This record gives sequence, C-alpha cells and structure tokens, in this order.
Amino acid sequence: MSGGVDSSVAALRLARAGYDVVGVTLHLWDYPEDPGEKGRCCAPEDQYDARRVADHLDFPHFTFDRRELFQEHVVGPFVDAYLTGKTPSPCVSCNRTVKLRELFPIAKRLGARYVATGHYARVERTEGGASLHRGRDADKDQSYFLHMLRPDELDRLLLPLGDATKAEVRAEAEAAKLPGAGKGESQELCFVASSRYDVFVEARADGRVRPGPLLDPDGRIIGQHGGVHRFTVGQRKGLGVSLGRPAFVVGVDAESAAVQLGFEEDTFATGALLADDIVFSEGVSFPLEATVKVRARHTGERATLRRVTAADGSEKIAVHFDKPVRAVSPGQIAVAYDGTRVVGGGRIERALREEQAS
Repeated sequence: MSGGVDSSVAALRLARAGYDVVGVTLHLWDYPEDPGEKGRCCAPEDQYDARRVADHLDFPHFTFDRRELFQEHVVGPFVDAYLTGKTPSPCVSCNRTVKLRELFPIAKRLGARYVATGHYARVERTEGGASLHRGRDADKDQSYFLHMLRPDELDRLLLPLGDATKAEVRAEAEAAKLPGAGKGESQELCFVASSRYDVFVEARADGRVRPGPLLDPDGRIIGQHGGVHRFTVGQRKGLGVSLGRPAFVVGVDAESAAVQLGFEEDTFATGALLADDIVFSEGVSFPLEATVKVRARHTGERATLRRVTAADGSEKIAVHFDKPVRAVSPGQIAVAYDGTRVVGGGRIERALREEQAS
C-alpha cells in the first residue's frame, strides 16, 4: 500500500470480496534535505495515509524498511545508467528487485497466501498455469512493469484493478470515503523531483560527470555539453544547438562522451538487441512473432524475435520490427505480447539500424 488511490481501492475490493486483508507499506525513500527536490516514495505522510485506509477498512497494517535495498537496486543503477549514456527503467527494476521480491517472503511471514497490488494488469489462471495480461484500461495498463514475474509468482498474485478503469477506481474511492480519495496522480518517478533527472544524477555522480562534444549528422563538432546523463535517444528539448531544422539526439557514446545529433527520421530503428534481464515464458519458441513495447508508454509494434549468440558465447535476443520504431533507447526494457498476454522481455543493449537488422 502506497497511500494512493489505486492500492487503497485494491484493498477495498479484496475486503469486500471476503479476503482477510493485511496492509503492507515498504519504506523506500526519505525526503531529501533540499526542499526544492521533493520526491515521493512511500514517504512518512504516504505511510500515514496507507495506515488511515487500513484503519478505515478495519484491517492491520505494517511498514517495513527497505531503504538500503532500494538504494542498492534502484537508485544506484539509475544513476549509473544515465552516467553511461543509457536510459534506465527504474520502475521495472523496483518491482523485480525490491517490491515484489520483498512482498512474497513478507506475505509468507505474515501467513498470507496471496500478494495483491494496485497495478492495472490481469492474471489469468488455467490448467496450464498463470499468465500475465494487459489491463482493461489501455491508458493505465501496467503489465509492462510486471513482465518478469514467474508463473509460480503470478499464481500468488492478485490484481483487483485489472478489469477497472482509473475513473471507476477514483469513483469507488470517493463513494467509500477512503482517506486520500482525492489524491492526484503520482509523478512518473517517485524518487526524483519535477523530472529533474540531471540534478538528481549530478548530486550522486561522485565526480563521474563527463562533458563532451555535440556532433552533427556528419560527425562534426558543433558544440559542447555538460554530461551524457542529460541526454536520451529521441530527445529534442534542451540541446542548445541548431541544425537548420529541429534536431534530435540519435545516439549517446559514453566512452567518448559524444552525443550524436540528427533529424527526426534518424531517431527510428528497425530493431533492437536485448542482452540483459531476459525472461520469457516457458513454452515460448523462437523465432517468435509478437507485439513489442520498447518503453512503458509505447503502444507496441509487430516484430519477429530471434535468439542469437554473441561473440563471447552469451545468448541475446534480436528484435526485428515490421515498421521502424522511434527512440529505441539502450537501458530501456522491451516487452513482448501475444495478444493481451505477456510472453517475455529483456533490457535493450542497443538499437539496430537497417543495415544491422538483416
């Protein structure tokens, strides 16, 4: 329970369905001392709101301190990724290495059979096992963030909001007079204030920020930048240079600290190579035809996925899109769907251009 509307209504629905509910909040992040950098991640007032909801619905509530784990597995890698020219997926990392990793053993300690969250996604159970599916509300679907869960974990996971829309959830919270029913949407990243990723990273870079050149499409230096952490593939704002028409970031080379600029058509890729955190459902065979999302808000593109072996012997997944996809960013997660069902995913090592995707 985060103290927000979604997890509160998830608890409400379970209580009304006859489950014995126990509320759990993970204390992950403290307020920074700088009042201008106000992050939110199960901070003290959010924990208080979660407890108020539990009291309102008359079930016990516990808070567990997981700040060190969050720093180690989410914040640290987030900073490292930006400093090495990648675009991280911290919410996926948080679910995989902190929240759900911790909630399953906590549930066992508390004698609970299931873990429930307020994610907008669905679990379908058949004789063949449990599988993860997109939520009914396409605008709020969060199956992308849960793609790494194993069938045995999905079998113990309840997602009460999977068939709901956000409007329905908010109306339900208000009708039940839940504390915090009028809360607004949480910001994109709970631990970074006002989307100022650059300020957050610089404060934790320990001297690793590397200025470097801005390159035009022909490789000529046309300016300097203050660090590769300020750029991501597809970015248009804040470049500070002109190419005669709108310029975009098309590549970031952390080794040379060079940021390659180009035009919008240069931001499209015909494929992606997945190299880390690769997880696919049992029974999935390759080559695989699927719809692939390369970031949380991407609607997805049809693609063919193939297993490939790298020079070092490691196994990777090559994704070849039916149509070029914009802003395929190293460090982001690509998730594959068969209809509504999540079949797997992995971390993008690099984008593939037409000459590389054959």
